[in-house]
Parts: sequence; C-alpha cells; structure tokens
Amino acid sequence: MRCRSVAGIWPETPPPHRVTAAAVLSEPPSLYTGAADGSIVWWSFFADDNSFTEIKPVAVLCGHDASIAALDICYPLLASEYSNMDQSSDIVTKGTDGDCGALISACTDGVLCVWSRRSGHCRRRRKLPPWVGSPSILQRLPTNPRYVCIASCVGEASHTAYQADTNDIDALPEVLGDPELIRKHAKSVIVIVDSYTLSITETIFHGNSLIGPLKFMAFLEPAHYVRKIVLADSVGHLQLISPLQDSDLDAEPVSSQSSSNVKISNIGNVSQLEPVVSITTNGSILGVLHRTHCFFMLMPSGTVFGRISFENSTLCPGYGTSESYAVGCTFLHCGNVSTLAAGDTLGRAVAEFAVWNNRGSATVYGLSYLDDIFDSEVLCEIPSVNYPSDIKISVTFIELRASILRLESVCFDEEEPLFWKLHITLWSWSQPQNMRENIIKRCILTGEGDFLVDWIGISHKLDGGATKHAFCTRAAGLMTSMTFHGEILAPKASVDSLSIDDLKYVVPRPECMVSCSMVVSHNSGIPQAVVYGFQNGEIELIRFPMHLDNAYFADQDVRHDMKPHEAKQHFFGHRDAVLCLATHEIVTTAGRSSTHFLLSGSMDCTVHIWDLRTGDLMKVMHHHVGPVRQLILPPRRPYHPWNDCFLSVGQDFCVALVSLQTMRVERMFPGHPNYPVKVVWDGEGGYLACLSQDRSTESGMKDVLYIWDIKSGSRDRVLRGSAAHSLFDFFGKTKNMNSINDSILRNTSTSSVSFPLRDDEVIPSFQQRSEKRHSPSLVGKEVVELMGRQPVAPKGSTLRSDTTIASSDDMLPVRCSCPLSGVPMLSFDLTSLMFVDIDGGHELDTETQKIVMDGSGMLTDATHMTRKPCLRKDFAMCLLQLSLWFLHLWDADFELDKLMGSELKIKKPETFTIVPGLEGDRGSVTLAFPGFRSALELWKSSSEFCAMRSLALVSLAQRIVSLSPSFSTASSALSAFYNRTFAEKYPQLKPPSLQLLVSFWQHEEAHIRMAARSLFHCAASRAIPSPLFSQKAIGSESMGSCSEAREIVAQDEAQAADLDGVLPETQAFSENNDAEILEWIESYELQDWISCVGGTSQDAMASHIIVAAALAIWYPSLVRRSLAELVVNPLIKLVMSMNEKFSSTAAELLAEGMDSTWKTCIVSEIPRLIGDVFFQIECMGGASANTPAVQSVPPRIRETLASVLLPSLGLADIASFLTVIEGLIWSTSSDSPVHLVSLRILTRVIRGSPRILAEHLTKVVNFILQTMDPNNLVMRRTCLQSSMVAVSEIARVFPMAALNKASTQFAVGDAVSEINCAPINVYDLLSVTKIKILDASGPPGLPIFLAGTSKAVTTTISVLSFSPDGEGLVAFSEHGLIIRWWSFGAAWWEKLSRNLVPVQCTKLIFVPPWEGFSPSSSRASVMGKIAGNAGSTGAMENTTSIMNTSAFLVHNLDLSYGLDWVAEREVVLTRQGLKIGTFQF
Repeated sequence: MRCRSVAGIWPETPPPHRVTAAAVLSEPPSLYTGAADGSIVWWSFFADDNSFTEIKPVAVLCGHDASIAALDICYPLLASEYSNMDQSSDIVTKGTDGDCGALISACTDGVLCVWSRRSGHCRRRRKLPPWVGSPSILQRLPTNPRYVCIASCVGEASHTAYQADTNDIDALPEVLGDPELIRKHAKSVIVIVDSYTLSITETIFHGNSLIGPLKFMAFLEPAHYVRKIVLADSVGHLQLISPLQDSDLDAEPVSSQSSSNVKISNIGNVSQLEPVVSITTNGSILGVLHRTHCFFMLMPSGTVFGRISFENSTLCPGYGTSESYAVGCTFLHCGNVSTLAAGDTLGRAVAEFAVWNNRGSATVYGLSYLDDIFDSEVLCEIPSVNYPSDIKISVTFIELRASILRLESVCFDEEEPLFWKLHITLWSWSQPQNMRENIIKRCILTGEGDFLVDWIGISHKLDGGATKHAFCTRAAGLMTSMTFHGEILAPKASVDSLSIDDLKYVVPRPECMVSCSMVVSHNSGIPQAVVYGFQNGEIELIRFPMHLDNAYFADQDVRHDMKPHEAKQHFFGHRDAVLCLATHEIVTTAGRSSTHFLLSGSMDCTVHIWDLRTGDLMKVMHHHVGPVRQLILPPRRPYHPWNDCFLSVGQDFCVALVSLQTMRVERMFPGHPNYPVKVVWDGEGGYLACLSQDRSTESGMKDVLYIWDIKSGSRDRVLRGSAAHSLFDFFGKTKNMNSINDSILRNTSTSSVSFPLRDDEVIPSFQQRSEKRHSPSLVGKEVVELMGRQPVAPKGSTLRSDTTIASSDDMLPVRCSCPLSGVPMLSFDLTSLMFVDIDGGHELDTETQKIVMDGSGMLTDATHMTRKPCLRKDFAMCLLQLSLWFLHLWDADFELDKLMGSELKIKKPETFTIVPGLEGDRGSVTLAFPGFRSALELWKSSSEFCAMRSLALVSLAQRIVSLSPSFSTASSALSAFYNRTFAEKYPQLKPPSLQLLVSFWQHEEAHIRMAARSLFHCAASRAIPSPLFSQKAIGSESMGSCSEAREIVAQDEAQAADLDGVLPETQAFSENNDAEILEWIESYELQDWISCVGGTSQDAMASHIIVAAALAIWYPSLVRRSLAELVVNPLIKLVMSMNEKFSSTAAELLAEGMDSTWKTCIVSEIPRLIGDVFFQIECMGGASANTPAVQSVPPRIRETLASVLLPSLGLADIASFLTVIEGLIWSTSSDSPVHLVSLRILTRVIRGSPRILAEHLTKVVNFILQTMDPNNLVMRRTCLQSSMVAVSEIARVFPMAALNKASTQFAVGDAVSEINCAPINVYDLLSVTKIKILDASGPPGLPIFLAGTSKAVTTTISVLSFSPDGEGLVAFSEHGLIIRWWSFGAAWWEKLSRNLVPVQCTKLIFVPPWEGFSPSSSRASVMGKIAGNAGSTGAMENTTSIMNTSAFLVHNLDLSYGLDWVAEREVVLTRQGLKIGTFQF
C-alpha cells in the first residue's frame, strides 16, 4: 500500500476560471464548476447568522488537461434494483447510502473522472477509446443513475464552433444556412458508461446521424422501461433514438459499434434555420429555446403545443436594437407545481420553467396546459448583472433546492483575455398567492461567492511592505477604459472591509498573473525552489527557506533564516508570456563541476537558456516562428550525445532537438499537420512520438502520430486514427515505466495529467523496487514491427540497465509535478521517507561501475550516482523537517507551531501559500484552496484525507524521535496533536478511515505500523461503521466521552440480555442486524480509500474483515453482540488466503482474541484449523528437498503463523494440538519445517503457560523424543538442537521432570494422575529409549483406604531430582507428603535396565506437615484423609469430587517445589524458595 501526502503551492493570483460546465448536489449542498483549462472547482455553502449564504471554494479537482465538456451526478455504487431517486435533489430515496453519489466529469480529449462527493478525491480516471471521439454531452440515465450516457462528435465536428459557448451565438459559421453541408461531417457516437468502472457497457449509436453535429441530448420519460433519446443540432433538427430492446446494463460490455439495435426517427425541423440556443425536457415535454422565443413539443409525436415570446420583455428588451437575447433554459423541479386554487380558471400548473439571457437576467414562468389551451405566467425575475455592456461575460444558471445559482464568468479585457473570474450568486423566490393579480416578484439574493477574497489576503501577506501588489481594483467609472491600469489595492486595506460588490471589480494585475510554474529539485529528488513564469515575460525563482546540509548541497546557498527578498531571484528577457519551463544539470566528465540551466519558452517564439545559479542569460534561440509551448527534458535512458539535449515544441508545428553542450539545434522535426499536443521521447529506442490533429482530411479531423528517428532525424512512419492512439499510448506507458516515480515530470512545467493513462499495475514493495524489471507488452502489428528493432548504442556508448534506473529513481521520497497551470505540487512518499539510509550511502553496482569505466554517454546519471555521498543522519533529519514544513496544518494550534519553530527549527511558511491535497487515481489530485478554512474543510469532509495525512505526520514525528531524541518534546506534541488533540479542538473533523489505517498494519516500516495502530485506537470510538455500531450506542450520539458511551452501551446490552426470549420479534430483528453486518463485511465495492492507497476490491473486503475483527476484540461494548460470531469465519479464511497485505494482521487478531472472543465461536473447529495452519507452513517452507517452497508468500506471514497464531491455538486446545503434531510425525517428510515449528511452539508454551501441559507432560516428552530418534537421521539432524532445548526447558520449568548432570538421562513423572497409577519414566537420551519405569503409586504395604478411591485423580509427583553422582533418583509427592528414593547400583541397574517392570522405591520418608499446610486444604495428607473420612458427610463427598477434577488440580498445581542436594546423600525440600526440611538417604 502506498501512502503519499500531497502539498500544493498556490501563486499570488488565482488561475482563470471560465465555466464550461456545472453540476450541483443538494445534500450536502455542493457546487462543481468545470473550466476551459480542465480544472474543476468544488464549492461549499456556509450560512451566517442572518441566513445569508456564503459560497466558498473548497478545493480544485485536477484530472483533466483539456476543457471540461460536461459534469453530472452519478451513483457508482447503486445497484440496478435500487434506482428510486428524487430527481429534484439528486438524493437516492431507497436502498442506498447518501454518500454513494459522486461527480463524473468528461473533457474534450475523452478522459473521464469520477470524484467522491465527500472528499473530492478521484475514484476512477480512464480515457475513452479513440473511436468514441470528443465527448460533448454527459447525462445519467433516469432509470439507473449508476450509468451515464455520453454523446460525442467524431471528426471535425467535435472542434467546430458548434461546441462553442451558448452565449457566443454570433460565432456560428455561415454554413448554418445549408443543412446538407451541416450533415456532411455529422458523425456521432452515443455510448453508455458504467460509472463504477468507467467502462463502456453499451453502444447506442455510432455512425452518421440524420441531423447535423450534436448540440443537445435529452432523455424522455421512459415508457415500459424503454429509453428514448432526443438529439438536436444547432439549427433545430431533431432526431429520436429508441433501442428496440432495453438491454441489460449489468451484463458484459457491448463491443459492437453499430447502430443496428436502435430505431432512428427524424422528427423534423422546428427552427426554420434559426439557431437553437438550448433544449430541455420534463417527462415527455421538450422545450426548444431560440433567441427570442421558446417552443414546447410533445414527444415522440413532435406536436408543438405551446410558445413563449420574449420580445419586449426583460429577457429581450427592444430586440433588434438591444444586444440581450435568451441563451439558456431549464425546467425547475424544486418548486411546488400544484399550489393553485382549485377553482382557478387557468387549471393546474404543470411545470415551472426558467429562461435566462446573455446579461444574466432570468425569468421563471409557470406553465399550464388544459383543454388544449397553453398558458404561461411570469412568476418571478432575477435582475441582470450590473457589468457594463462591453464587458465580456458568460452566464450559466443551475438549480439548487428551492433556489437558483447564477454563475458569472467575467473577462475585463476583450482584446487580451488573460483572466476570467467567476462570481456566484444564489437567488430564491416564492410564488404569488394569486397568479391573476399579475404580480411579478423579484427573486431575493440569499448568497454570494468569489474566491478572490482568499487571494487578496494572500497577496497582502506575501507582499508585506513591497511596492508590487498582485491585485488592482477599478471603480465603475473606470470600467469603460477597458484597461488593467486601475487603482492598486493598497496592502493596508483590510480584506474584510471589501464588500462582495467591491470584489466584482478586483482583478489580478497582468504582470502578476502566473502562466506556468515548476519545482526545481536536486538530483536526489529534494525540492529546492519554485519557479514562476508570468504573463509579462518575467521569471521568478523562490527558494524554500529550509536549512539544507551544506556538505550534501555544496553548491546551494539556502538558509533557514533567509529573508523573503533574499530567497527570490528574477530573470528578465522575454517580451511576452512565459509558456513553459525546465531545468537541467550538466556534469563534467570528472564529476567535479556542473552547470545548472534554466530553460524557458515564451509566446515571443524564443527559447531562453539561463544560468540558474547566477541568473545570467546564456543564449537566446530563435529557431521557432510560433509560440514555444513545451520543453521536454531527456528521459532516463538516452545515450550520448542526447543526454544533454532537450526538445522544444512550437506552435509552428515543429519540434526541435537542442543541445546544451553546443547551444545549437541538432535536429529539426517539421511537417506536422498541426501543433503536436503530446510528445513522448523514447530514450531507449531512440524514437520521438508526436501526436497532433489533421484537419485537412475530407472525412473530418483525425489524430495523426508521427514517429521520428532521433539519430538520423528522419520520419520513420505516420499513423492515423486508432492506430495512432494505440502506438502513442504504448510509448507513454513505456516511458512512464522507465521512470516509475514520474521522473519525466521533474524539473519541468509539464502538467502531470497530460500523459497517457497507464494500465493498472501492482505497486511493488520498497525492497522489491530495485530488483523490478519491466517487460511492456506490445500493442498491435504496427508496434511489433516498429519496436522489433532493438536499440543500438553508438560505438563507445552503453545503454543503462533497467535495474540501475529503478534503483535510482524509485528511492526519491519527494515527487514534483504541476497538475494545474501555475500550481506546482509536491507528493511525499511515506515509505521512502521512512527508509532513508542514515548509516551509509548506496554503492554502485557492478554494471553501473562498468558503464562509468567504459566512458559511456550516461555522464549525467552515472556521475550523479558516483558523486552521491552517504545519506547521513543530518540529511535524513533535514528531509523529515522539509516534509513537516509542507504537510503540517499551520495555525491549527499556535502553541504547537511555536514549539516546532523553537525546537525543530520549522516555522510557518511566509513566502509560500501551501495547501493540503489528496492524490487520486492515475495521477489525478485534489488541492485545497488557500486559507485555513478551506484546508480545515478538507479535514472535515474526508475521512480518507484525515487518515492519510495523520498517518504521515505521526510517522514522521516518531521517525524524528528515533533519529534525534533531543527533539522528543516537539515530536511527541505533534504526534499527540494529530492523534487526539486535533479532534478534540475541532469536533467537526471526520474521523480517520479505519479501513485505510488497517491496511498499513502490515507495513514493512515499524514507525508506520505503530502510527497506524495508534490512530486506529484513538479514532475507533468515533469511526465505527454504522452497520457494526451497537443500536444503543447509535442512539447515544450526545454522549460526552468514549468511557461514558461504553458504560451506557454495556448497561443497555445487559438489559437486552435479560429480555432475550421475551419478545417474539427479537429474533427477526437480530437476523436483520446479522444480515446487515454480513453485507458490510463481504462488500467489495469501490471505496474512496482504495484508490488513495492503490488497493483493489479484494483489499476492500479484507480491510472490512480486519476492522470488524479488531472492533470485536478491543471494543466489544460499542459493537453489536453478534459481530464476533459473524466475522470469525471470514477472518480465518483471510488468514488461510496468504494475502501478503492482510493475512499476517488477520493471524495476529485471531491469536490476540482467541481466549476472550473467538474460542467460544470456533471451539469445534480448532483441531482442523491447527492442521490447516501446519499445512500452509509446510507448503511455504517446502515439504522436502524435492518440494520447493512457495517463494511468492512473504516470510512475514510464515513467521506470524508459526510464532503468533499456532501458539494461541495450542493454548486454546492443547490436547488437539498435541494430537495434530503427533500425526505430523508420520504424515510428513522427515525434513519438513513443521517439526521444528512444533518444537519451538512447545518450548514457548512451556516457558509461558506450563500449567496447561502438566497433565499432558508424558505425551509432550514422547513427541520430543520421537524427533530425536536415531533411526531417523534426517529428522534427528534437523530437530536435535531444538529438541534438546525443549527437554532442558521441561526440566527447568516442571519440577516433576529432571535431567541428570551429564544430560544423558531424563526422568519425568505424571503431575496429575490416578492414585494407583503414578509411574516415573526414565529415558536414555543417547539411545532415545525408555530404560526404566519407577512405581510411585502408593506407600508399600498400605491398604486401599476406601473403595473406589483408587481411580480418584490427584497430584502424584510434585518434584524429581537425580543425585549428583547419577546413581539415585528422589521424588516428592504432595499427595501423602511422601519422599521416595530409588538407588541405582551399577551392577543390578544394568541388569534391570533391560526390562520395563515398575520398580518400587528403595526408601520412603514421610514429610511432616509444615506451617501453613492443613489437612482440610486441597493438598491433604494421607493420614488427614483417613481421619477426615470417618466423619465425612454428603456435602464433603460433593466437595471432594469437585476438588479432585483434573482442571481444578491443574489450576492449583504448585510448580515451586524443589529438591536441592547439599551433600552426596542429603537433600533439602523447598517450596516457593522456603526450606521445608532436610532429608538423608
């Protein structure tokens, strides 16, 4: 599992945001706006005390590199049978959780993203196949909102003016008057996509439509569950598509691209070639909007039954002389449409209909239709925006509950539209009591929003007393000048003093608007500075104010106490906007000096090469005649001389290869039909792949891929269409795999979401990365032919190996990229940060040394590895400090911030605006907006973000303490803050996701494991999933503390236990709860946290099992009582699955809760489980020399099974355990690892819980001796050492076992047995045979005292000891207080050693009772029993029968007796270290 924490750096000015699509969620109220630059802004609503709503941006969602075409709300986890939705509020009303909704977005380059509604995190990111074309419309299916319908245009139609904003009606081409010419390239595709997997499940239409290029699509009310889709073009041609059969969307995806399964009807044309502005539907009613009027049609007949004219109204005042006209419409679903009086002559209102114009004015109509009479009435109006008429604006309205949101995208400079700003207003209305009174109400403004407030505050904070300020404001009188030379917003002006109307006229200054940005990082991957390129051509470098070790970065001048103006460096030379940036370092052959270059491409068609250290301009290159859009650094695998070259991509359709050694253009790759949007450099093969679009073909625009040979500079081949995309995707995947850590994005301003999407791949563990080799699969015949030629390095050059690259790139703990133009991002890999080597450096392997010695062209990379010094402790500490500086939430606790500054030397950023973020699927990222409130909102809304960020910070704090104990105060305070204090200070925070935390319990790094467990325990009481939470605890949400909650829940459960069996419905209620718990445990649906950590659906189910099991063990009072019984079997299956991510954790939980939780549930299955675990150990370890071990199973799982789970199972059922291991002696091979495991487990049990083995001691000894059998040399050689350790431990722990001084003879007696059967077995350890049986059943000559007592169970042998000379054995029996002595004479002992007849003792001594020993106690003497038996009563007999049970005797067994020899024939009897008496023989 990966754990990456993201930090973004916002510039002083916000990025432009021109809305191209929008979507809303009603619960919780949220707004999403998609922009032309591919970004999506997530807005939240905050109500103040006066019921005025403030609309604030929370985060920007970065997953697209092209303009957002459409947004909609979908429900990826919604099953087909649960499709009942409230269409007015986007809330599922039956059968699903309210949090299952998500935002789905589509951009014009075919990339789809699904975003979580809670955290804004990207769940899925996929690209549609090339044949689908460019998506333009996206709508969820009314009958099943899990699926969405996507309509797209293929060819030139997808990029014509038909796809322009609806406000730009005048931009329609002249071809509007020729319908045949419109239909010429009208090739369309309509597909159904599953929002859970983002895969195409059905192709509705693929081909040339009967109308022009698609502009609108709408669903009609389904009849008998048959979908009907209405299509329309910009001139009003309508087409109805009806599938002949409603196919099963849950079936396998349909691969057909034909339209044979649909019925196509041409309804006609209702516009008379007048542009259609918008189309909307309400059931079977279709509304067609034109500039000055609107038609209402009844579908599918196409009958027009109503018309509304807007001429001379507020929408079109004085049409013909005014520039106002209608641009959008929609049916409103939130209004009450049946409130008219019963006797009203207008009849029942059927709908509410909203229309707005290009100046932001809107009118809400009430529509009615009765007795073939259509009527409309104005209900309320929204006034137009108060911008001057010459200001360019784009207005969109969207419904939210009983209100309407107006989205105003404004551009203040029409000649140079550098910045589009968004202003949002919220309007609500109430209907008039009587429509016949002709009272037109104006809507009430109830909320506003503008994200410039945050940036104005940032600009004041960052600028301080400087003279340059990022924003200026213009009064209404200056608006007509249409220039940016307005009034500079003084730093002393308070942001709070600016009203929302003032903010409408605040714009960024052009010289402060960032056009591109990047993070400069060292070759080791450590970020050093941020570089910004501005619209006026200026470049600014700002260093991070962190103290870096001068010994490691000898060429850097970065200090902790650096002033803001000292950290900045400016580069002047460009005459226009800077469009791209990159840095590259050239190291000399000797490796003792280097030159760090800064490269910049500009709108002025030049490439500037700067010395990054001095700021000097070294070269200006004029090889392009168009703006330079991209700068591409060499990949990690080039050979000389291309390792110190870079590519420049210009809008003149040319790509140039420039050498930094010669400062010349080495290769020119011209002739592309259009600007190469995407370029991939394959350093290993020596190829260049350039993807562009060809609009010159008669069949429409197609994507064209040019393949260039870098060595010769010639064009290798040209591919078009789908083949072009397939091959380019292959190049992109190969390049990404060659640099796993996205090193292709380091030190460039290239967007991290612009590269081809990679297929799903298993993330290797940290230890495996340096050994991982990639073998990319080839795609298609063209790929095979092209890539069949192996890369050949020039003479004297050597290609670098995969292993070398993986080992150098994968160890970078920080990745730098730029997901959004002007917003750099840093991603901190927690595993790499924890594994930074502090003891020594990384030595060159043999292959890399050979490369260096052979003088290959890999000077940059090989020399970098050669001159890479040891990663010492101070460097590791600096890296951790840098990570905390970026990831810590500043201003959340001022005392903690002060402590971190004084002790850790980490102070709050003053020169940068750092915001938290969350990585999503396949390179997508979610970044919070500037400001503490936006960052806190991310903590409040996302449990996944809370878990990821808290885990990272707590792990870093623990790591710092391990490196430097002097920082323990600040580190402990930091760890405590994110464990508990943060949630106590801000109760609205989301608790961390328990499922995400348990996925790190098996992490290879100890600090991460400990942090995950501590966070789990701190958050468990607040984050228990609702299906598992006790019903009584759910009703106690107002409880003050966790302890109070547990007490109340315990009381409620006790009361419920008393009522069991009383109410007849209790059983049914319990069954429903059990079904709900099982459904949650077995669920594998896509979870937000899965894509955060790079997991799978199987990981989701496994994490549910782990969470449920952990809660059942540690928090039984907070969860439902049946949870343990329901989760134990899935937990056992998870252990047996040998899952490398969760099986060890499952085994630990099974072992930890065996006595308290699981034993009563699986008591009958323990023997089978023990056998299964031994079988897994045998398979993993290799049954014999001829059966190799399963190498894919990590050793940690085998170790956990053997050292944790099996001992707990043995303690739970020791009899079954001994039976199983005895059977393994004969059923497995002699060298099987199960024998060693069994011996080690027995040794652990002997040391930890010896009492449970007391009554099975003879069986334990027999098993150990079998493993030492000299007749089985293989087993003896394997187990002898462990067997002798076990024998020694038995003699040490159990006093009834003894080992002679020479360790050649071993004696053991039964601790608990029948009175008449108490043998002592003596073994010869050399021959491993039983040589004698000694009889200790009773005193010689004494009668049987009572009938039936001979079979009574009691303690027999309490302690044994060999004499020092080995010629005698003494035994003491607490039962009867008797000491027995057997004398071994050499002659007769040898004679008697050949038979196993029980031998009576040679001497018997009665021990007098000592102080504290009473005949009435459980350990009564023989004479005491005789004396007490005559007067025994029935009660005494019952008591004796209970006391003489084996369990009771084992529980009270005294293992503290000892026999210490003080002379050759004199012994001292002790108990608990106290002397009882001395006896001679």
